[in-house]
Amino acid sequence: MKAIIVLCSFLFVVSAYADMNIGGVNIPSTKSFAGKPLSLNGAGTREKFWMDMYVGALFVTKKTKDAQSIINADEPIAIELTIVSSLITSDKMSDAVEEGFEKSANGNVSSLRSRIDQFKSFFKEKIKKGDVFSMMYEPGKGVTVLKNGNKAGVIPGIDFKKGLFGIWLGEDPADSDLKKGLLGQ
Repeated sequence: MKAIIVLCSFLFVVSAYADMNIGGVNIPSTKSFAGKPLSLNGAGTREKFWMDMYVGALFVTKKTKDAQSIINADEPIAIELTIVSSLITSDKMSDAVEEGFEKSANGNVSSLRSRIDQFKSFFKEKIKKGDVFSMMYEPGKGVTVLKNGNKAGVIPGIDFKKGLFGIWLGEDPADSDLKKGLLGQ
């Protein structure tokens, strides 16, 4: 009986740190962004009109289900979006980013305007199924954006980071089911 309990405990611990597969996208339990190891907090799928658009994965230094603490934390954090639909275009992504920041910042985007425009410029190249956009915040540096592992640019400011992560974790997120997934719920 003791052996069964030990085995079950081991399997529980191993499964807590196992990779995930969502929508055909394999998501590792840990990932290094800019040389910093982060743990998978959660993942989910962004749906629109009952179709999967992208898979989002949130990586943090310390797992939590508290969205506000993630948004406000001045520590390394990353979100990775893997495009799973050929319906996503550069224009649609730009529009979604604009709408997301408007909601996240409650319409107060004037102080973020030039940085939002810079961020949107990272999506100007053709977007195709399988593209991966990684966005990592580093304190004192800002948000580094990668497309398929290639650096697109860096946008400074924790205020920008808060607005960006608020798109998925804020009070009016892009997708409430995706928010739950990113929070590991």
